[in-house]
Amino acid sequence: MDSRQPGDEFEKRALEAAIRVSVVAVLAIWTYQIVKPFLIPVIWGIIIAVAVEPFIAKCTHLAGGRRKLVASVFALTVVLALIVPVVMLSASSYDAVIPLLKGLEHREMSVPPLPSHIVKWPLAGPYIARAWTYLTTNMGGVIRQFAPQLKAAAGFLLGSVGGGVKAVFTFIVSVIMAGAILATAEDGKAAARRIMRRFANDRGDKILELATATIRGVMLGVVGVAIIQSVLSALGLIMAGIPAPGLWAVLVLVCAVIQLPPILVLGPVAAWYFSVADTTAAVMFLVWSILVSSSDSVLKAVLMGRGARIPMLVILVGALGGMMLSGIIGLFVGAVIVAISYELFMAWIKEEAVETD
Repeated sequence: MDSRQPGDEFEKRALEAAIRVSVVAVLAIWTYQIVKPFLIPVIWGIIIAVAVEPFIAKCTHLAGGRRKLVASVFALTVVLALIVPVVMLSASSYDAVIPLLKGLEHREMSVPPLPSHIVKWPLAGPYIARAWTYLTTNMGGVIRQFAPQLKAAAGFLLGSVGGGVKAVFTFIVSVIMAGAILATAEDGKAAARRIMRRFANDRGDKILELATATIRGVMLGVVGVAIIQSVLSALGLIMAGIPAPGLWAVLVLVCAVIQLPPILVLGPVAAWYFSVADTTAAVMFLVWSILVSSSDSVLKAVLMGRGARIPMLVILVGALGGMMLSGIIGLFVGAVIVAISYELFMAWIKEEAVETD
């Protein structure tokens, strides 16, 4: 005859359940700590793979169904396309900042003469001329007074170059992962469907379709437009011979992702260019800057026409939050992740409203 009481059986089951939950929790936390350094590249790789999968599918059809070959060529092409310009732009930015740091270190900096046509500018011309004259005649005093701030600013710019290189390396790893995912896309789709059905039952397929459409819409309409504007800005900066084109192009990229007009970066550069270049060249660069800054409306209409329409505030919060969490690469991942969450939440709200009516 069993002498155990009902209370003893309950305590035994509760203890067993607590041990199991504890073991699962420890394994989950431990696994998270191990994969944490790769989390952002993996997420970004999945996002890239989902965004370019239709293009890879078309290329696979043209290549006779050799998906692995197409995915490998895609990853290799993107990596090479990133490495060459990044090395060139980083070197130009480094060459522009290092002389500034050395000049501040040895108190040896000079200001070139002010072009005569600037003095004729209405309103601002005389003030600029007086300030320029003061800098020319009292450069040593200005450097001594503002050397710590100038050196800190130059160091920050140089650190930004290093951070940008690190972000590009992370992006290269993500592209390689995206290539691996694209090579076995069908298996990945099947696994994603099983996971979503496990969590959401019959709604799993619908949620997966919505998330896929949102990723492609945001990648094309936000990240794609930002990259195009950044590349166009870099071309204009390089053609004009403006120092540190890499830094300005990165700043344009950041502004475009957080939905701010690139003219906020290119405008001051164009104003400076008027003081050192021929008027015709400066006007041409200013016109190019305005065209690049205003091109987002056209590009978004073309690239994001079939994608999700995401409010600017949602993109801004996601981009800034992602950047604070994970640096430059988080700027893109944050914008996409928050946009997906927003779309899924709005779809859930609409579905609940329909069921209530």
